Amino acid sequence: MIELSELQDAATKAFPADKLIPDRDAAWALAAEMGWLMIRLPEELGGLGLGREASTTIHFEMGRVLSSAPLIPAQLGLHAILEAEGLADREDWLERISGGEYVPLHMLPTKLETAADGAISGTVSGVFEGDMAAAVIAYLPGGYTLVPADAPGVSLVERPIWDKSRRVFDLMLDGFRPDPSLVLADTVGSRAIHDAISPEAHLAVAADCLGGANAALDMSVEYMKMRKQFDRPIAMFQALKHRAADCNIRIVPAEALLWSRAAAEPAAVTPAQMGGVKTYAAEAYQWVTEEAIQFHGGIGLTEEHQVHLFMKRAMLNLQLCGSPDWWNERVGRSALAA
Repeated sequence: MIELSELQDAATKAFPADKLIPDRDAAWALAAEMGWLMIRLPEELGGLGLGREASTTIHFEMGRVLSSAPLIPAQLGLHAILEAEGLADREDWLERISGGEYVPLHMLPTKLETAADGAISGTVSGVFEGDMAAAVIAYLPGGYTLVPADAPGVSLVERPIWDKSRRVFDLMLDGFRPDPSLVLADTVGSRAIHDAISPEAHLAVAADCLGGANAALDMSVEYMKMRKQFDRPIAMFQALKHRAADCNIRIVPAEALLWSRAAAEPAAVTPAQMGGVKTYAAEAYQWVTEEAIQFHGGIGLTEEHQVHLFMKRAMLNLQLCGSPDWWNERVGRSALAA
């Protein structure tokens, strides 16, 4: 059994903290070589058979370096296929994905219409790094379906975003006719697949947030030790010490919540609780990165500085898998009902 500390050490050696936004294609190839694409795949299907804590560890470390390799949507895509026991050639797809073929799950809502003849048109949003996808798992009117990137009626349009560490595409469908052999499940079965992969998505995004929050705070503390004012490092100023401590107070409970949910049995955690984990982590990330910009003073306010990259990623993570307002209301109502 691979220890979590071994995974963490391997990740920090392969992706050192001082090299932000490593080359996407090289990072993807390295992740595949290290077996990270099969980390959640059961051993009987050729995978490593590790649990949520293992994948959470990887996403945490990738958040530290603002990795552009799309491991989160790839893991979600593999998990969806793993749950789709009725999919034709299911084991072949799992093998292809484990070997490095990119088949992501989209992470933003769809706007689709179905014609009388069954052809589907509209937009599937939130396909990260769509230009490298062989196919996309999309929630269509008939259920989750594999949509080949080169199928008739399918095109990809990049949507420029503020976060320069990632690229987001819209999958545009124009009279697309799903191949019945590529349907993962009908609408009823797709709801079960969604319920299975939703906690994975929340944990992954939360881990990415907290890895980034830690890195941004570490960067700020190191800068304050070096930056001098009145012949003293500004890290010695009590006001800045308190603000840095406030950042850590945001991170520590979010981390405790993340790892407790990652270690919990799936049946013991509700969807609202998982959504709460992601929201709490994303809001902590936003807080820390905004403070980090202020810690860096004038240079932190420039878009070219590294700390700005973390803030931009934090802003996008806030909106993935449901906005903070939506989840805060749902978690609150769930708590009141209980």
